[in-house]
Amino acid sequence: MVTVKTSPPRTASLSLPSFFTSSYTFHSHNTYIQTQTPPQPEATQKKTMAAGGGNSGKSDDFQPFPVKDQLPGVDFCVCTSPSWPESILHGFQHYLVMLGTTVIVSSTIVPLMGGGNTEKAEVINTLLFVSGLNTLLQTFFGTRLPVVIGGSYVFIIPTVSIALSSRYSFLTDPNERFKESMRDVQGALIVASFFTMTIGFFGFWRVFARFFSPLAAAPLVILTGLGLYSHGFPQLARCVEVGLPALIALIFFSQYIPHLIKSNRAIFDRFAILFSIVVIWVYAEILTASGAYDNSVSKTQFSCRTDRSGLTSAASWIRVPYPLQWGRPSFHAGDAVSVIAASFVAIIESTGTFIAASRYASATPIPPSVHSRGVGWLGVAILLNGLFGTGTGSTASVENAGLLGLTRVRRRRVVQISVLFMLFLSVFGKFGAILASIPLPIVAALYCVLFAYVASAGLGLLQFCNLNSFRTKFILGFSLFIGLSISQYFNEYLLVSGHGPVHTQSTWFNNVMQTIFSSPATVAIMVAFFLDCTHSYWHDSVRRDNGSHWWEKFRSFNADTRTENFYSLPANLNRFFPSF
Repeated sequence: MVTVKTSPPRTASLSLPSFFTSSYTFHSHNTYIQTQTPPQPEATQKKTMAAGGGNSGKSDDFQPFPVKDQLPGVDFCVCTSPSWPESILHGFQHYLVMLGTTVIVSSTIVPLMGGGNTEKAEVINTLLFVSGLNTLLQTFFGTRLPVVIGGSYVFIIPTVSIALSSRYSFLTDPNERFKESMRDVQGALIVASFFTMTIGFFGFWRVFARFFSPLAAAPLVILTGLGLYSHGFPQLARCVEVGLPALIALIFFSQYIPHLIKSNRAIFDRFAILFSIVVIWVYAEILTASGAYDNSVSKTQFSCRTDRSGLTSAASWIRVPYPLQWGRPSFHAGDAVSVIAASFVAIIESTGTFIAASRYASATPIPPSVHSRGVGWLGVAILLNGLFGTGTGSTASVENAGLLGLTRVRRRRVVQISVLFMLFLSVFGKFGAILASIPLPIVAALYCVLFAYVASAGLGLLQFCNLNSFRTKFILGFSLFIGLSISQYFNEYLLVSGHGPVHTQSTWFNNVMQTIFSSPATVAIMVAFFLDCTHSYWHDSVRRDNGSHWWEKFRSFNADTRTENFYSLPANLNRFFPSF
């Protein structure tokens, strides 16, 4: 039966209670139609309620999952600890994961500078040593999150530009050319570090973070992980007979065995990295020893063989890295501006990594003051890179943030234990060189899983947003697409033409544009942040649609009692360095 009611004429628009939206259909001329459903048989009513259409308690099973400002299901969060033996093994896993980027970055830049295997081994050990110091500083005085501060791919573009500069054309000795170019990189890093420290310690990044919403943060974190896709399967495929089994083994150990073998102790999923590396490394050693690659081309031998890194024979037994070990730094304005652009990208990508780490650490959203504090200590990290001569700057390690999600162990102490491995194995170089000779396709297999975890942390931020809003859909989809599309264009152009699409007479300007726009996360956050702050921002619904109301109580350090548990400085140092 359908009953039609006509409301009396009014000059203003009809204002009805909210429940009318589900009970009435509106039409013109100020009329509305109420539909009354005839009584249904009891069996039909039960089916309706079972499908989620009834009003019984059973319908609760079909409600959306509740929003969680702290990620549940964590075995050990920032404030709790596994046993000491487990902590040591987890720390060793963090060391193995960050070692891959350290070797890749150093192996890329050192030969272009004119260095050989000896210089490459020394730069790797120096970068490991400085990464240990930077990680210790960040976990004690920075964000206090369980993040590793290691070498960055972002600085490769300006470093390679310096290494290939024509100013070294008169040098015929490769060792002298290596030292000269390294000194120029050191000077540029030192200048860039003061830019980063200024952005962080003077609170400029805090101002940016105050306008940060979950909608703007989601593309940043997603592309912080997905933007590194070129270091995943493309590198794995260079030796698919080693890399693909490593990927399958990691997935099998971490995702399937824990469900097939019921145990009170989570062994295989927490230590899947160790199991996978050991099994596949032994398998690769067997292939090498059996002569499987004796007749292969040199490119295949370099990727697949376990005895072609040249690090073990070149590394020193004992060598302690020290500041200015390559000589006094040199300063050039153009080089400094290029590296400043790289440090800006490192700030943005580190912010995405910090957010992912805070989610997997089951911590509350990061207050703006803690963001700024972490960026300031990232500047200190870049300063140490310049003083010691690592050849590259620092950033928060994306792969180690993904390892937090894989193991579900987010204890700060675990990351600090990994520092001991970094320091010890960088000083005793022969032992570290053995681990650094792990075939890179195995490392790429780890990246396929770990980078994916960081991307999924960004997807988790969408729970705070209204995904039924077309404004949300546009900002999210457009920023993700344009972040991937623009960066792909810049990277492909560089590979094909040997230079970026911005090719002027000013080398430093070309490097700045190439560095910024070849980073998917940087492009995505610039687009998403601009759109979120300008598109329909005067509408009352925007703050709820972009999730700002969920993060509002974490804007101030003291607004939520849980914040101090995760982010307060040790030894009551907040008295001297208060967080605003």
